[in-house]
Amino acid sequence: MALWGGWCSAYSADMKFTPSLLRTLDGAFRHLKTPLINAPAAQRDPAVIATVSAMLLDIQRRGIDAVLDYARQLDNQQGSELELSSARIASSGSRLPHDLREAIELGSERTSLFATTQRSHLVDFETELIPGLVTGVRYIPVARVGAYLPAGRFPLTASAFMSVGVAKAAGVPTVIACTPPQPKGGANDAVIYAAHLSGVDRVFVLGGVQALAAMAYGLLGDLPVDMVVGAGNAFVAEAKRQLFGAVAIDLLAGPSEVAVLSDETADPDLVAADLLGQAEHGPNSPAALITTSESHGRAVIEAVERQLGGLATEPIAGPAWRDYGVVTVADDRETAVTLMDDLAPEHLEVITADDAWYHDHLRNYGSIFLGPWSTVAYSDKGMAGTNHVLPTAGGAKHSAGLSVSRFLKPLTYQRISREATPELAKAVQVISDSEGMAAHSATATMRLSAYRR
Repeated sequence: MALWGGWCSAYSADMKFTPSLLRTLDGAFRHLKTPLINAPAAQRDPAVIATVSAMLLDIQRRGIDAVLDYARQLDNQQGSELELSSARIASSGSRLPHDLREAIELGSERTSLFATTQRSHLVDFETELIPGLVTGVRYIPVARVGAYLPAGRFPLTASAFMSVGVAKAAGVPTVIACTPPQPKGGANDAVIYAAHLSGVDRVFVLGGVQALAAMAYGLLGDLPVDMVVGAGNAFVAEAKRQLFGAVAIDLLAGPSEVAVLSDETADPDLVAADLLGQAEHGPNSPAALITTSESHGRAVIEAVERQLGGLATEPIAGPAWRDYGVVTVADDRETAVTLMDDLAPEHLEVITADDAWYHDHLRNYGSIFLGPWSTVAYSDKGMAGTNHVLPTAGGAKHSAGLSVSRFLKPLTYQRISREATPELAKAVQVISDSEGMAAHSATATMRLSAYRR
């Protein structure tokens, strides 16, 4: 789940059909609704790039003083004490309504269970490829992770489950977190309690570019982190892009996306509700429906308009649907799959008479939700256990979302015996000599000589 203003922010980059593909499918589909806006992506805004570059350079030069200056200027930060005490973190749950506290505890438990189960399937192994040539893999967690926990217009309570908690399930020894201050100062207790349950080691009330820079540059009274993760606005996403290399990142996520693949057996009201459920993330969050039934597609459009009339977040979801929503009718299920794989949405719901067939044939999505009883919100809030930090803007064609595997380094090793040397050394000598790499050749021939002695 990504926030508004992430890596790409417009239909020109997010959830867009490839023109060449549409030409090959000409006549096999038709649009009932198309987006009204085709604007450049937010991260391509030179002002965003220049602002982040200047901030990072300033923070590199002036250190924590620059971090505090930006915190005061941009977030109205008061004082110079950024870190929450362990007592303040541990007591955060006591300030929450009982039902909210229980819901957060359930989400933490489910996300941790899925992550630890996934970790149990990533096992070290060793194999003898040929007699005397032993190779293997060890999964080693990164040492230090910095998690950014958004708490702006919509505090994303479950983000800590997906970043802090999953990192801990992977075995990361140290996870610190930064979260922006609230309008009246201090941290959001629900976000802090979720981080506490997830096993966070330290929490700092610090937002934006300055938070990521402080973690990456080691300005918070500790060593620099090895990896920064978490969603954020356009400036946070650009900071991650510019910091990549100095640290690892999870992914460059843009506005939250949802796509539904449904047929005439699906309830139009339910489909409409799920489309709006992601559209309310931000005014440029795209929502798409691909269906094999024109009557169903039109019924969903009507249901969306009807539901918007009574939706408290209509000022956000309405523009998102109007400007970025799309409804497409495919002539058959094969065309529907081809179109959906081309969109490669962050979240994909399938509500059809044959969900299993679609599950078997669909290949490009961040996470898939099968059947009418599944909804993206279950994952968004941590109840499904799966991670909501997922690729957007077509990234699902080549990448997966955040998981325990992202925090692990699959480190290979090899152990070679004297007996395996002749075959290996001779082949390396031949290849190295053909390349003109004499030193490479010598590493093999010296061992071959030793073997022969």
